[in-house]
Amino acid sequence: MAVIKSVRTDYYLNFIKDDPVRPHLPTFWRVDPNREVYVLEDDTTNEVLAVICAAFCTQVPTDEGELEKFSTPAGPGEPIGEVVVFYTVWSYRPGAGRDLVLGAARLIKDTMPVKRFVTLSPQTEMARRFHLRNGASLHYEYTFNE
Repeated sequence: MAVIKSVRTDYYLNFIKDDPVRPHLPTFWRVDPNREVYVLEDDTTNEVLAVICAAFCTQVPTDEGELEKFSTPAGPGEPIGEVVVFYTVWSYRPGAGRDLVLGAARLIKDTMPVKRFVTLSPQTEMARRFHLRNGASLHYEYTFNE
């Protein structure tokens, strides 16, 4: 059996070093107000099976700059954003990432006022297949001209 939980202790946050998508985002940033780190953990062995990072935004971001801007509270007591953005996920066992994405979404939906879930995924075929295979739909794909 596995359990999903929001984490802030050093033990769990140590796993952030394994982030393959956004390793440059510092740990402290991921747990600032309106941002959370969730883990899927085997409740028998306490083994971490997968990790996901989420930001609660006021709007749908198109890049990391907007992710920060839209998830940073304007002032004390400001409510969290109603758009949940999963911006990175990784797993240590096959299928655990999928289980965590779906479980974290269910946990958040049951405990917070949320209107929409989106991802800020890299534009790779692997990311596209993962999302579409797991029930997501593509609403818009941003392209960047350099």
